[in-house]
Amino acid sequence: MKHLFKEGKEGNRNTLLLLHGTGGNEEDLLPLHPMVDSDAAVLSVRGNVDENGMNRFFRRLAEGVFDKEDLIFRTKELHEFIDKAAKDYSFDRDHVIAVGYSNGANIAGSLLYHYENSLKGAVLLHPMVPRRDIELPNLEKTPVFIGAGSNDPICAPEETKELDQMLTSAGADVEVYWANQGHQLTRDEIDHAKAWYDKYIKGEEA
Repeated sequence: MKHLFKEGKEGNRNTLLLLHGTGGNEEDLLPLHPMVDSDAAVLSVRGNVDENGMNRFFRRLAEGVFDKEDLIFRTKELHEFIDKAAKDYSFDRDHVIAVGYSNGANIAGSLLYHYENSLKGAVLLHPMVPRRDIELPNLEKTPVFIGAGSNDPICAPEETKELDQMLTSAGADVEVYWANQGHQLTRDEIDHAKAWYDKYIKGEEA
């Protein structure tokens, strides 16, 4: 998979897995790196699916309707890529934190749904429910931040609440931040994600 990697500072074991939204690329979310954890390593990945010239992490049948078989395949592909990248770049596979937006948040959520211990934690920015027909793995002690817009036309509030409930039922420690906005990212949302990260990932009280 096309990607960018930057080493972290000595003493920081964390790697931020950056996953862009539809039409983005591996450079889109790089500005979030210093906002969340400037000392962490970065693995920023480009989705392998081309939808009318737009990069995505998996196919969809229509707006908000996922191609389940492709989602399963692409999730496995990404999971295996992270395993390989950890060996190639010598970063700690047990300290990977996903930061995904929209389509990238959905593939990050799918990693949590399909693979136990796939991520140390996840920042899901405007995600949807990846699947509703499987039992989730044990997500005990896995912290998850969900950034949601109360006026999001793509991810309805009911979708966010369902995702929260499913992850929580599997043992994840979920924090949802609601903003009076649509599907776009805002600095305020990232600031809240940073405070969450410091508390639950770095173990610092915000």
